[in-house]
Amino acid sequence: MFDWKDEFSCNVDLIDSQHKRLLEIGSKLYHIVRDADLYDHYDEIVECLHELADYTVYHFQSEEELMLSSNYLPYFTHKQEHQKFIDKVNDVLRQDIDDKQKKITMDIIIFIADWIEKHILKHDTAFGKFFNLQKKS
Repeated sequence: MFDWKDEFSCNVDLIDSQHKRLLEIGSKLYHIVRDADLYDHYDEIVECLHELADYTVYHFQSEEELMLSSNYLPYFTHKQEHQKFIDKVNDVLRQDIDDKQKKITMDIIIFIADWIEKHILKHDTAFGKFFNLQKKS
């Protein structure tokens, strides 16, 4: 479900490598739910959600620094989109995950998959094109 595809590439090595890491975290969450058994996976889910929260903050800061350094005009709009993602993950972490492990985890998996389609494929790839044009000039 979270396999890297060439169409995800922004052609900016730093961003692409970080996106690949985010896909790995999404994949880890997906496998926890997909391989659901009779065991409680609360600790694994929470650990993975914290990893997602921490890594997205790190990634977004890296991406935003590149945007600022290249005078990317849609920076503020892009930053707002990043904040919405961070807020969503933090909202999930504030929920009582223990009672609804599978549902909450599936909700965040769907959110991440939607984010890939709407944000990475549209906004991040647009920035990648801009960034690479800036480097050439």
